Amino acid sequence: MRTALVIGTGLIGTSAALALTGRGVVVHLADHDPGQARTAAALGAGTDEAPEGPVDLAIVAAPPAHVAPVLADAVRRGLARGYVDVASVKGGPRRELEALGLDLSAYIGTHPMSGREKSGPLAATGDLFEGRPWVLTPTRDTDTEVLNLALELVSHCRAVPVVMDADAHDRAVALVSHMPHLVSSMVAARLEHAEEAAVRLCGQGIRDVTRIAASDPGMWIDILSANPGPVADLLADVSADLDETVRALRALQSSDEEKRREGGAGIEDVLRRGNAGQVRVPGKHGSAPRVYETVAVLIDDQPGQLARIFADAGRAGVNIEDVRIEHATGQQAGLVQLMVEPKAAPVLTAALRERGWALRQ
Repeated sequence: MRTALVIGTGLIGTSAALALTGRGVVVHLADHDPGQARTAAALGAGTDEAPEGPVDLAIVAAPPAHVAPVLADAVRRGLARGYVDVASVKGGPRRELEALGLDLSAYIGTHPMSGREKSGPLAATGDLFEGRPWVLTPTRDTDTEVLNLALELVSHCRAVPVVMDADAHDRAVALVSHMPHLVSSMVAARLEHAEEAAVRLCGQGIRDVTRIAASDPGMWIDILSANPGPVADLLADVSADLDETVRALRALQSSDEEKRREGGAGIEDVLRRGNAGQVRVPGKHGSAPRVYETVAVLIDDQPGQLARIFADAGRAGVNIEDVRIEHATGQQAGLVQLMVEPKAAPVLTAALRERGWALRQ
């Protein structure tokens, strides 16, 4: 791939353009808002000048509801040898394109499984997709050259290609992305009118659950409007679990010992099923989840503290597998939780203590 056209210079489009430009591809940028394309160009994502002829690959980075008309226009104008979209829903746009009677041999639907709570070109980064799954949904009609161009795009973005059926993809993202976003928003909505004294008690648990609720509502209306059925089905299952959990909690309030036992069993059931589901979440680099030991370090909120901890861990020959930071309420301090291999935990603990760090048992 030597040339590409990115149509839609939001977070995903601009990030892909930055990655391609960094690999030497000449990238042209287009957007219904010319100012946004100019911003992406100023960031080094390419040029907002139109290509003189057909490019190797056109990448449509439009919301799901707009993918079909934008792609149809690009195909009819002959803007590229191959066409992909990067929308988060795949079945609906393809059926819309089929209804328009287009030859879809030069098109393949794709979806990079990466993003941020922020949107727009200013939130874009060239490494947004690094190490992340990038779903490709070819059909029997997909031209081999177009599939290869799509695979080259994924490679340039340093993502991991995953081939799926379009409708299977939509059911999967409903489970792992769309439904969790709505649940996160529902939990966060409980905080809107909560007493300030209660909100000030927020810890890492509520931050973890509500983080994705900060995303742009307009963008999510577009996404959910394109995949409502599978999401509604999953939420119906969640609703049934909620009803059972509420009944179990009410039973725990009862003065009847038998009802309290039944209530406890109901709560234990949902918690154990949660355990069983959570362990299926892929671990580091998509591998099977692993159990790490946690070394908790108390730090002041000052520049260079994290760098010092990581440097000290490196000197001890310990690899940090994962890290979490829990900020103290009302204090310029926090707790850094370093996840390491079990055999490395005593080594890291001793090394950090030797270098003067305060550890929490």
